Amino acid sequence: MLSTRVRLALTASLLVLLPAPMLQAAPETDTNKRLDALMDVFERVRADYVDKVDDKKLIEGAINGMLASLDPHSSYLDARDFANMKQVTDGEYGGLGLTVSTEEGAVKVVAPTDDTPAARAGIKSGDYITRIDGELLYGVTLTEAVDKMRGAAGTTIKITVIREGAPKPLEFTLKREIIQIKPVKWEVKGDAGIIRISSFSKQTGPATKAAIAGIEKQLGDKLAGFVVDLRSNPGGLLDQSIEVSDAFLDHGEIVSQRGRTKNDIQRYYAHSGDLTGGKPVVVLIDEGSASAAEIVAGALQDQRRAIILGQRSFGKGSVQTLIPLDETSALRLTTARYYTPSGRSVQEAGIEPDIVVPQLSDPLAADASRPKLREADLKRHLINEVKAGDKLIETDVKADPRFADTPETLKKKGITDYQMDYAVKLISRLAPFAAVQTAAKG
Repeated sequence: MLSTRVRLALTASLLVLLPAPMLQAAPETDTNKRLDALMDVFERVRADYVDKVDDKKLIEGAINGMLASLDPHSSYLDARDFANMKQVTDGEYGGLGLTVSTEEGAVKVVAPTDDTPAARAGIKSGDYITRIDGELLYGVTLTEAVDKMRGAAGTTIKITVIREGAPKPLEFTLKREIIQIKPVKWEVKGDAGIIRISSFSKQTGPATKAAIAGIEKQLGDKLAGFVVDLRSNPGGLLDQSIEVSDAFLDHGEIVSQRGRTKNDIQRYYAHSGDLTGGKPVVVLIDEGSASAAEIVAGALQDQRRAIILGQRSFGKGSVQTLIPLDETSALRLTTARYYTPSGRSVQEAGIEPDIVVPQLSDPLAADASRPKLREADLKRHLINEVKAGDKLIETDVKADPRFADTPETLKKKGITDYQMDYAVKLISRLAPFAAVQTAAKG
């Protein structure tokens, strides 16, 4: 049995990590009884389990179980998790280019990163990775799953995937690379500037401003407007989503985050100076656009600064705070919900496009009957306090008769990305009206 000193120390450590609502909701005597039960189980497992178990493993298991009971985005980060997260937010790591999560023991693809082995092979958001090199991948931690996918550049890995709508599992053989994340890329199509934002890492805000400047330099007076592509963007850093939104806004609120109490509110505002000079903006989103991507889309939509086009977004409207526990571990805890300038919470419901346009050039994406995995489908997800309603959450069930083209007919027309083609043409149609408005203001 544990000594009294060790028992008290462990109880105190676990008490610090218990969610505040649990501590406040239950009387002190009830909380003490529950902590006693927790310690009794710990001691019984430690003493009588068939194999010797490491104390650290038991304690971390208890912490992970506690956080997993809250919501899908709160988690404990050990030394490896902490290092992995830092690599991703810094913008460089080794592996396949996949953002993944674990759900009920299964490994789910959140999004593949552009121009990486995973993206080039055709792995998609919502895929479930079931085997790696023939070995069943189930019941593993997120760290274990990531470790299996990472390795030395040039080595190969075989991944088996289950995809909704696919008649049988899909197999991919990939070669690992040093992944240097470039969160922003830009190009010019006709008279429109295309800004592709694949993630919100530390470089995203400055890179977006550089993209705007590069497009303006290349097109000059011919520039009709901008298409901001946020499709399959899983999100990232809040401050970077604010900086990106600010680049297209001249004033007004961008986003607010609200905690448990009425006074726990933070608001973020745009600075004077729209870097695009008021040019038309179209933002592309889909069911893989989440979190920070939804902040940008929601801000530009509410401020009537952009037309949002595509499919309803993922619906992750919660804020996670990183709380260091020591030098090598941290707690990622959901501490607030965020709201768009008009006071909308995108939690569960997501951002509804101004113009709903399916991705007709992708047979699976264009299939209206194929289930679309979103925040509302995750177990223990936070509830939208504004009560978005099932009608909005359960859209995407019927094909729109206006979009009758097939991937084959689009290919004959030379269109490989229907949503992007639609957005570029929309920019050209909007440009004359924007020019008239600018002249009127002048």
